[in-house]
Amino acid sequence: MALEVKRKPRESVQNLIKRFTQRVRQSGVLIQARKIRFREQPKSRSAKKKAALRREQLKKEYEKMKKLG
Repeated sequence: MALEVKRKPRESVQNLIKRFTQRVRQSGVLIQARKIRFREQPKSRSAKKKAALRREQLKKEYEKMKKLG
């Protein structure tokens, strides 16, 4: 999806840039590009289990340390 902004007669460069950035924002191109760039891969079932077990273990350790002072 290409955006095209042509310079109007007697239009300053600053105004042209302003119009261009406005068009880019309204089109949603940047939002879509960020979604693709920063997309997180879904975790596998074993990875989810491993992370849950680690969280449980850390909770127990924190509770133990809290009791000891």
